[in-house]
Amino acid sequence: MKRTLTAAIISVALGTASISAQASNDWQDESRDAWIHGSAQTSLMLNTNLNAFRISSSVEDGVVTLEGEVETSTDKALAEELVEGIDGVTRVNNNLTVRHEDDDDDDNGGVRATLNDGRIFTVLKSRLLMSGDVSGRDIEVEVDDGVVTLSGEVDTSSERDLALEMARNTNGVSNVRDNLRVRR
Repeated sequence: MKRTLTAAIISVALGTASISAQASNDWQDESRDAWIHGSAQTSLMLNTNLNAFRISSSVEDGVVTLEGEVETSTDKALAEELVEGIDGVTRVNNNLTVRHEDDDDDDNGGVRATLNDGRIFTVLKSRLLMSGDVSGRDIEVEVDDGVVTLSGEVDTSSERDLALEMARNTNGVSNVRDNLRVRR
């Protein structure tokens, strides 16, 4: 009888702990998704190349879904890259519709390259500013024909390495020049 009572108490305790842990995980997942959603909306709003009022986002289990309307396919790719770089995002479902297709035949002296450089700058600078591990405000970003130059000062060599890695991992970057200095 004593063993049965002990087993019952242990079973109830384990069941309660399991339910509590599950509730805690649900709350953490919901909080993480809410944080991602807020970060996505902020990234889109801070970007002057996009009309964020025409873009809505939702997040479930780290998967961000973008819906709404943008002017060009370049804007669509930019919105996706901005959101893709947010910590915790596992995937982006880009359901944005494009109002005007980019004209591939009319590249008037490198307009596409300039747009690509602007997109790279915007995505990388947003990632640096949103990262809690990098002093994004102290890092200058320059982009010329896909080549990124990072300048300024950072607190540690690991912060410098992270900023350089973030630049290398940005779509469209062909090379990264390191002009960062570590504060002494």
